[in-house]
Amino acid sequence: MALVLSEEQVMLRDSAAGFLAEKATVAHLRELRDGGSERGFDESVWREMAEMGWAGIAISEAFGGLGYGYTGLGLILEQAGRNLSVRPLQSSVLVAATVIAELGGDGQKVQWLPARAAGEKLVTLALQEGPHHAPAQVDTTAEAAGDDWVLSGCKVLVLDAHVADSFIVIARSDGQAGDTAGLSAFLVDAGTPGVSVERRSLVDSRNAGVISLESVRVPAASLLGPAGDAWSGLSRALDIANIGLAAELLGLSAEAFERTVGYLKERKQFGRVIGSFQGLQHRAAELFAELELARSIVLQALQAIDDGQEDLSLIASAAKAKLCEVAQLATNEGIQMHGGIGMTDEHEIGFFIKRARVAQHTFGDYNYHLDRFAQLSGF
Repeated sequence: MALVLSEEQVMLRDSAAGFLAEKATVAHLRELRDGGSERGFDESVWREMAEMGWAGIAISEAFGGLGYGYTGLGLILEQAGRNLSVRPLQSSVLVAATVIAELGGDGQKVQWLPARAAGEKLVTLALQEGPHHAPAQVDTTAEAAGDDWVLSGCKVLVLDAHVADSFIVIARSDGQAGDTAGLSAFLVDAGTPGVSVERRSLVDSRNAGVISLESVRVPAASLLGPAGDAWSGLSRALDIANIGLAAELLGLSAEAFERTVGYLKERKQFGRVIGSFQGLQHRAAELFAELELARSIVLQALQAIDDGQEDLSLIASAAKAKLCEVAQLATNEGIQMHGGIGMTDEHEIGFFIKRARVAQHTFGDYNYHLDRFAQLSGF
């Protein structure tokens, strides 16, 4: 496997870098936060992204997408990480569309994926129920009622919940919490009676929500795939989501590193630029080496998705664990080397550590994926 980008992929990366550096920067994030944006993102910019095909970049051409693969999406997510771009790329494009593609039948894909590929409808995954990522710990129930299903339960940390048109709700139709068997996935319209959403603002100035389901009745057609058989497709979708988050963390870490090195070349102390001090040079060199390792594992993981590798779960957890570690180091060092100004809201470097911490914990943190990698490796 050659860990190099094709000419088309380089063009896509550069195009995304230029667009996001102009339309979706850290300054724009600050404006959205300080202005108390009701939606949490700029819809006009999101429409431009959709017109460029980003919303459907990883969706098959047969279902209205570009069919460019997850390597292409990962390159966009990396640039989004560099700019801390706030858009439904993660919730609707990376996660939800992937879940539909993995679990839905051909008829359901034809019905639901084209609107997602066009960026017209926002959908998000409603999975987590506790304070930490534990995908099999599902207490939300799904009970058959004639030709319908009745869903009851509560979901937390649902990304972009308050702006979603629909939710992919993971519920238990059989078994007990902790069982991988017996899980089912349902596409639920946000306006369905019994569905309520409470918006929550996260530390990174992005939005999530708590969804309550009180005897929500949905038709049998809303069930994605066979009842009780969602685990395999859901697990693969979560692997893909974590690789996408790793790509975002790579961009975020690289930008934090470059900004920090730039500061080291400008800031003077004791009559010298602080970048001339050997102790800081060694720390910067170590971080540079870690970033290069991280870049390789992210590209390998993205290519593994597109190549259909069987050991995707192992690669996904390796990538997420490594990028959690690197992002922690890059953002911590960024704050440390900037000194006191790095702790102020006035300076942008603080935005990177906040986004890093949220992305690190989304769909499993460093410890979760390190443990999972060990278990998958036979330890």
